[in-house]
Amino acid sequence: MDRLQDSAWRYVAEILPPEELPMLAAHALVDGRDSPALRSLAGLPRRSDETEIRELYVQTLHELGVPLPDDETAGRWLLVSLAVRLANAELSPKDVVDRLSMTVAARTPEETQFLSVAAGYSEWMDADELPGWKNGLRAAAHSLTATTDLGSDIGVPGPRRD
Repeated sequence: MDRLQDSAWRYVAEILPPEELPMLAAHALVDGRDSPALRSLAGLPRRSDETEIRELYVQTLHELGVPLPDDETAGRWLLVSLAVRLANAELSPKDVVDRLSMTVAARTPEETQFLSVAAGYSEWMDADELPGWKNGLRAAAHSLTATTDLGSDIGVPGPRRD
């Protein structure tokens, strides 16, 4: 998946700040992508009007034939991405909870389990409860990454076929 395709689900999941879109566009130009809106977006300063940035970004995707996923699909990609990053020790369990920024609809038992365990976090957890929660979230992350049907779309291996 190229950086524009990857950015589309992150944009819908609301984890891609608009001020990062001009630089993303500049990198896409370097990668060989091109369209009038992409060039305009790449030329904007980071502190440009957010509405203008968003409109140019959506226009860019349209011109380049990159579809914006629906909210449900973007949410599922967000879950899988967070699970992969937790399983790879790129994020802590607390980071995962902090990055669940949108309402996510789980479609598989593994997505449901991961979301359920993540939702069980509370800043008022007792010190003896926290290790169990962290281990449960890591186990749910490993289960999700091993069975997801979205893996190849976000650069992770697909489900194992043992």
